[in-house]
Amino acid sequence: MSARVLTSIVNGASVSGGEARPDVNPSDLTDVVAQVSGAGPEVARAAVAAAAEAFGSWSRTTPWQRAEVLDRAGSEVMARADELGDLLAREEGKTYPEARGEVVRAGQILKYFAGVALAPHGLALDSVRPGIDITVTREPVGVISVITPWNFPIAIPAWKIAPALAFGNTVVFKPADLVPASAWELVDVLNRAGLPAGVLNLVLGRGSQVGPVLTGDPAVAGVTFTGSVATGRGVLADTVARGAKAQLELGGKNPLVVTDKARLDAAVECAMQGGFGSTGQRCTASSVVVVTDGIHDVFVEAMRQRMSAWRVGDARATGVDMGPVVDESQLAVDLRYIEVARTEGADVIGGDVVSTGASGHYLAPALAIGTSVTHTINREEVFGPVVAVIRVADYDEALAAANTSTMNLSAGICTADLAEASHFKRNSKAGMVMVNLPTAGVDFHVPFGGRGESSVGPREQGTAAVEFFTTTKTSYTSPGTP
Repeated sequence: MSARVLTSIVNGASVSGGEARPDVNPSDLTDVVAQVSGAGPEVARAAVAAAAEAFGSWSRTTPWQRAEVLDRAGSEVMARADELGDLLAREEGKTYPEARGEVVRAGQILKYFAGVALAPHGLALDSVRPGIDITVTREPVGVISVITPWNFPIAIPAWKIAPALAFGNTVVFKPADLVPASAWELVDVLNRAGLPAGVLNLVLGRGSQVGPVLTGDPAVAGVTFTGSVATGRGVLADTVARGAKAQLELGGKNPLVVTDKARLDAAVECAMQGGFGSTGQRCTASSVVVVTDGIHDVFVEAMRQRMSAWRVGDARATGVDMGPVVDESQLAVDLRYIEVARTEGADVIGGDVVSTGASGHYLAPALAIGTSVTHTINREEVFGPVVAVIRVADYDEALAAANTSTMNLSAGICTADLAEASHFKRNSKAGMVMVNLPTAGVDFHVPFGGRGESSVGPREQGTAAVEFFTTTKTSYTSPGTP
């Protein structure tokens, strides 16, 4: 049976592009999920034009109309969680339970922002001058370019697209090249839920070809992007140069501190789930574990035992703990960082290419011990199942080591000491702090974002979403106004 062909969706219609390329299952390289008709700059320009044309009417719909669309879409996504979860696991490579959970999360996000669309967001104030009324209203920004990564192929698009639509913006959506099928399904659900033509457009094209249009076209009022620091800097330059809004979620080099006062079993669970869950391919993954001297040896031994039992295999197989790395190039990156760690003096537990009997990009989880804050593996984002351990004398040294990151997205601490936990929450430089929890795993109704090189612009998700996806207007009314 031949794979279906995915095309871009512009102004409500299917638009074919150039030569089709295969969307390949990383668990089984002989399995082609779909053929993708790649879009070029002309398709991207048409998508922006369609979104700009649709903005006038969509921005003036009632909050109830927008809420109904999002709620219907959320209901369908959740009802199809088994099907869409299987597709996501097949396409991206995270285990089926993780993939299904992500689909459910996307549905929850859509429904949450259906409620947000109906919530009050303005202010009515008295002026400092007698008898004058002031109103502060929130208005949509305009055309929003949504550019998303491959590691969360339905949740991240949902948490960007849903607030954009809820507040009356129109969208041009460019997903990562590796996960077009999950993106196509999300757009199809939203369009069938009642979006008018042109409100949500999908561009399936290489970033190098369509990116300059989506970030530089004068009709694009804002760009929300999740990806690498290097690419994000280019997006920022394009948007700042013409006064457009930018919301960037970039890298994360996230420490997990384990102190002598931690519960060993809980600390190991946090490190395993935070470091190796979703094959370590999360911007919030705890890729650095800072362990105080008194618990270091027993912690490392416990990690060794847990890792030896960690089952690597086909993402859709029952009982698998970790699926494949997303593609061949990412596997090469992971292996290179493991080799660099060894070259710089670390001992590496695991980290071998795994043969499962299937053709896939399988890598055993890797734990590099004997590292320091100066090691390359602790300064650069690996984005794979590769975790380094730094041994320190005490809590104060652990905090200092944790705060050396320049990509301060998430940080965690495992301790049963309330004073240590409270001090860490106050003094961590990260944008999100976890206590006795993995560094990965956040709720959708609260702000998401980091500090330093990790994030630029207003926070994503929850109550913070209104800051990026709307602009304020302050109006004064005098007593003499008819």
